[in-house]
Amino acid sequence: MGNYLNVGNAGFAAVRRGVYVDKTKMIAYINSTLGTKDKLTCVSRPRRFGKSFAAQMLCAYYDKSCDSRNLFQDLDIAKDSSFEEHLNRYDVIYLDITWFISSADHIQNVVDILQEKVINELRETYAYVRKEKTLSETLAAVNEATGNKFIIIIDEWDALFREARDDKKTQDVYIMFLRGLFKNSALTDKIIEGAYMTGILPIKKYGTQSAMTDFKEYTMTQPEPLESFVGFTESEVRSLCLGSSLAFEDIQKWYDGYLLGNNIHIYSPKSVIEAVQRKKIRNYWTQSETYESLKLYIEMNEDGLREAIVQMLGGAQIKVDVATFQNDMTTIKSKDDVLTLLVHLGYLAYDADSRSVRIPNEEIQEEFIRAVTTGKHTEIAKLIRNSDQL
Repeated sequence: MGNYLNVGNAGFAAVRRGVYVDKTKMIAYINSTLGTKDKLTCVSRPRRFGKSFAAQMLCAYYDKSCDSRNLFQDLDIAKDSSFEEHLNRYDVIYLDITWFISSADHIQNVVDILQEKVINELRETYAYVRKEKTLSETLAAVNEATGNKFIIIIDEWDALFREARDDKKTQDVYIMFLRGLFKNSALTDKIIEGAYMTGILPIKKYGTQSAMTDFKEYTMTQPEPLESFVGFTESEVRSLCLGSSLAFEDIQKWYDGYLLGNNIHIYSPKSVIEAVQRKKIRNYWTQSETYESLKLYIEMNEDGLREAIVQMLGGAQIKVDVATFQNDMTTIKSKDDVLTLLVHLGYLAYDADSRSVRIPNEEIQEEFIRAVTTGKHTEIAKLIRNSDQL
């Protein structure tokens, strides 16, 4: 087992030993796409919504270097007709882009380091395969020698765009790398059986020859039919509360509020699990890069933004056109772009039927108040302190 090629099932085994909610029906869906034109899947959700857990689950299921039967035999996927066909049958490439960014001396070197490390592991396993310069060429060489096809799992695929948001050269290098894997008419269908990517932001279309246009996307604004697979549903939260001293109604007030797809209530898994384990309902929203983004973007001087924030803090829903958002953190041209970005970061809930946004729950309400009162929006802060609505 390696660090990038066939990482094994230890990650998912650790998840199962903790507070665990069965999300393996996602595997059945991914199985149905393998080898088809729908085999490239991208799920974008906010931080703390269980994206990485899903990636570890898929690694454990597909990885041919380990035996994961005991990890899955009592879960939903074991009842599916596709369970045996794909269990531990593939070479799996797992890439955590945030790890590569944190371990690189300069962010400009991330793609080179990534390719070098993964190619080296591939050559350790397939030493007889000729040496190639790029990962896509190396995978093609392995396929040519063995007939093996790969499952590629990329966690936080958009992290480089968020971290190097103003570095177009680095972004272009990354896009070329992704294009070599997923937009190569001579190689993609030959070497890739399926791909699963997670991120926070939806895919930005980088020109007509985008590396990503073949991916099927499932986002906070268009999640169907995967809305229940990432994040906890109401019935799952109720089940967790049965073994806890916490009342479901209190959990609901603090952590519910995201209404996805076909009116499915979705809760942030990290907050619910923290509350259940600590037997205490409080704000568990950690101050990460997205918290700084909240402060940054609500301080932008877009027409109507200040008024919209005040109204939402008072419980109102605000109409928004999510179609104008360019799926990045730099091309912000309007109030609607800011509000849509905050939907993808998890700070606002989107109602597709009414095409409106609102603050989803008590936990996020606290984050908004904290961001406003510690930021530059002194007018809003004053209104909050004096408002009878709060």
